[in-house]
Amino acid sequence: MLIEERLGWFAALVLFGFLGGSGCDSSTTDVDDQNGEDNTPTIDEVELNLVAGGFSTPVHLSAPAGDSRLFVVEKPGRIRLVDGDQVLATPFLDISSLVSNGGEQGLLSLAFHPDYAANGHFYVYYTDNGGATRVVRYTVSGNSNAADASSAKLILQLDQPAANHNGGLITFGPDGMLYIGLGDGGGAADQYGNGQNLNTLLGSLLRIDVDGGDPYAIPPDNPFVSDVNARDEIWAYGLRNPWRYSFDEDQAALYIADVGQNTWEEVNVESAAVGGLNYGWNVMEGNGCFNAVNCNSAGMVLPVLQYGNGVEGCAVVGGFVYRGSAITGLAGTYFYSDNCTGWIRSFKLEFGQAARQREWELGDIGRVLSFGEDGAKELYMLSANGNVYRFVPAP
Repeated sequence: MLIEERLGWFAALVLFGFLGGSGCDSSTTDVDDQNGEDNTPTIDEVELNLVAGGFSTPVHLSAPAGDSRLFVVEKPGRIRLVDGDQVLATPFLDISSLVSNGGEQGLLSLAFHPDYAANGHFYVYYTDNGGATRVVRYTVSGNSNAADASSAKLILQLDQPAANHNGGLITFGPDGMLYIGLGDGGGAADQYGNGQNLNTLLGSLLRIDVDGGDPYAIPPDNPFVSDVNARDEIWAYGLRNPWRYSFDEDQAALYIADVGQNTWEEVNVESAAVGGLNYGWNVMEGNGCFNAVNCNSAGMVLPVLQYGNGVEGCAVVGGFVYRGSAITGLAGTYFYSDNCTGWIRSFKLEFGQAARQREWELGDIGRVLSFGEDGAKELYMLSANGNVYRFVPAP
């Protein structure tokens, strides 16, 4: 089925032209309609401030809405707490004995339940000592700075045929559903044939309802619930290794950064309300055919942005659309990076296109591992040098 056939008129407007044309009021628009001047911030209007250092491979940062603390995920299996300017000595959660921490494996993300303030539930994604992917729910203890390690409840377990391409991000969408990003199972060139296989969860973005069943329910509006040849949990597919995706509620958009094979790194942006999209792997890599002169890309989503694998980088690192209040001129700007080269770039989505592209001069920040958002939607960057940085206005 073509993408257009899955859309109502409103979603079609969002996906094929209107996406990015709204979502910012006139106080944060980048172009002055009166005189045509570009009012986007110059590169010296933002900088990275060191928040804390000494972390062991920090790969994710998050916080419950309105919470001033920062929860930093360390790949070896710990969640560390930053309260003010202090890194607390005792981890919020330490499951390092349960985690396989090698290569692309490890504790890769956490997600706070939308009603965390009332139920204390949060979810973690990690690879266990056997190499399987596990999504597990924990509950905070009576001490708000410590999780109850005995509260573990397994939500999802999935065997992985290889150690790489674990995806690794879980997050709650604006719809309250839990999304789980999974790679194609690893190896190289989709050797297990999972990218276009709807009978496996691998190579897909999943969407599940953790409140509607035990351990979860299938949302009735998932795109493949009536398809006997597809897994009900799948929201989107054709992904190689989505190293970070994010929702932007103001645009009703979903941004997915998908790591390429040997030629192209890509960023995809589509309507968050449209399920069943096919992002093309391994028929496509970026905008081109993968390992073929010609291919049939009918019905597949092509990226809004791609860059070459080699001189420019080796593995895209997806970020967020800035929606904080500290740097209002950056509203609507999507930040992303590459794991090998250490640059930070951005663009603004305008009428379905990646506009106002730029590379930011932010000093020696090491290799970028991930981005993060705090409880006020301020933006952070996590580096392989063990530091966590915050985006702030330049003085």
